[in-house]
Amino acid sequence: MKFGILSDIHANYEALSATLEAYKSENIDRFYCLGDTVGYGGSPNECTEIIRDLVEATILGNHDAAVAGRMDYSYYYEAARNALDTHANLLTEDSMEWLKNLPYSIELNEFGLHLCHGSPVRLEEFEYIFAPEQARECLPIYDRLGHITLIGHSHLCKVFALTPTTVEELPPVDFVLEPDRKYIVSVGSVGQPRDYDNRASFTVFDTDKKRFEFKRVEYDIETAADKVLKAKLERNFAHRLFIGV
Repeated sequence: MKFGILSDIHANYEALSATLEAYKSENIDRFYCLGDTVGYGGSPNECTEIIRDLVEATILGNHDAAVAGRMDYSYYYEAARNALDTHANLLTEDSMEWLKNLPYSIELNEFGLHLCHGSPVRLEEFEYIFAPEQARECLPIYDRLGHITLIGHSHLCKVFALTPTTVEELPPVDFVLEPDRKYIVSVGSVGQPRDYDNRASFTVFDTDKKRFEFKRVEYDIETAADKVLKAKLERNFAHRLFIGV
């Protein structure tokens, strides 16, 4: 089977639309979202409605949890808190109820696949994995990891190959899983990439070939940024879309 796996849409309808159009050539059997459908962007309802209808399952992200009242976000900086408050007020009752019931993780054991938003070590803490030392924290739970654990949260494309005692960072390029290693892969962000590539990031996993692929697609950044400004959200949320940070 071929899975389309995407994350961190952050209410960016234009990026999500371009991503779904690009997926049409991939013959995807199932879609999965790794969280943060809301936060930062100008189209929270449009994005939640699309994801609710599209995916087999969605993971709870930290912005989803904040908007749904499932975590304390008082320590977030003011602009981020304002966006979360704005989205909480804008979301329809159905979308809010959907966020309130999203799981912290999903295990698709028949495919050797585990899905979560941040680190699998402490799911409710939404900790980052974007460096080898952070991936090493997963070694004590090595036996519980899937053959590949897919995460979002950092908005970066990252690949870490693990053995019971070692962690190796690999280039974020297409690869085939080796049977004697496990992998933690950060899939990047659809709606707010932070690797200085402003194209939307999305991924494909072929469960039969054990092949993982990174994809990018251009989208209408001008319209997405304009929606952020019209929503009276932090101007930097619009500006950063152009430079991919």
